[in-house]
Amino acid sequence: MSEMPTLGSTEKKSPLVPVAIVASLVGTLSGTAWWLTHREARAEVPELVVAADAPVTPPAPSAEAPVAAVAVAPPVDPTNAPTPTTPLGQAVAAAPTIVPPAPRRGAGLQTVTTTIAGPLESAIVSQVGKDVGQPLTQVVNRSLVWWMKVPGDLLKGDVLTAVYEERAGQEPLVHAVRYSSRKFGKTFEAFRFQGTGDAHARFFQPDGTTLEEQLVPSPIDDYEQITSLLRDGRGHKGVDFKAPVGTPVKATFDGVITRKNWSFRGNGNSIEVEETGGQGRTALYLHLSELPKSVQPGLRVKKGQVLAQSGNSGRSFAPHLHYQLMKGSTVVDPFKSHSTSREQLPAGDRAAFEAKVASLKAQMPADAVAGN
Repeated sequence: MSEMPTLGSTEKKSPLVPVAIVASLVGTLSGTAWWLTHREARAEVPELVVAADAPVTPPAPSAEAPVAAVAVAPPVDPTNAPTPTTPLGQAVAAAPTIVPPAPRRGAGLQTVTTTIAGPLESAIVSQVGKDVGQPLTQVVNRSLVWWMKVPGDLLKGDVLTAVYEERAGQEPLVHAVRYSSRKFGKTFEAFRFQGTGDAHARFFQPDGTTLEEQLVPSPIDDYEQITSLLRDGRGHKGVDFKAPVGTPVKATFDGVITRKNWSFRGNGNSIEVEETGGQGRTALYLHLSELPKSVQPGLRVKKGQVLAQSGNSGRSFAPHLHYQLMKGSTVVDPFKSHSTSREQLPAGDRAAFEAKVASLKAQMPADAVAGN
């Protein structure tokens, strides 16, 4: 054991200290020389900058260009760095990053064909899934109700085909419907087509007549589609006309306004008109836009007179007019109380319609025949 220095005596210095200092200086000079030699080479390699909010997608394996595993080299000691084999100033090409495109569900026209074995919704959902199948069933049903009673006339073995497209945040848009019925022994077809000068596309049957019947007189002339009927099996008490907010709404008979804006939370802006000198009917117009101040109980109106504009008020999930007929406390089907008609496709639109039908039929399988 070495002696501890006594007070006032000189401490002995280790001979290793100057050796360490010399070694450190030599290492520093060597590192500086190496850095100066390679500074130019490093300046030629651009730095990769990634934005803070940019997602970094790792390369996915591809059948066309498999990605090989990359070994990670250990850090290089700058005092003993190997001589680079790449000439100075020459960039090294990086392997391309291959990111497969994400699948796009519901792009363009799609076709579903299904055989009825129970509820219509079950048949459609079994083919396209619940998320698409449930709303698609509702849209398809709007066509079927003009040919038959739903669900009463649907039989096991019937075959349904629909051409449609999915829309984000909206119900599917149906372009064609074909239904092969065992009960009626025939196949029904309808195709969506917008004629020259028409504000909305409508469904036409192969002979050029409209699929939907029109009420005469009608509470609304310019509408896109009837989305609910008394006979569609939903238990709805009126007829729903899908129409933009602000479409004129008319009186369907001479009468007097008896109420307005009752049960506002459900009906929204609404008018009740009691018929005078006729069949004793009462008409209800619901979900209107803001009513004119002139519309007050006691006001007499004439058939065809504009009462208000359609809207989306009250318990309504999309712009439409709810039109309901009553006799006392009994709900009346407007399509049995009013006269009805079907329009014919103008001759000038016939060629374009037939071309559209041919295009849609190309999306469908051969005509199916209902089985047992």
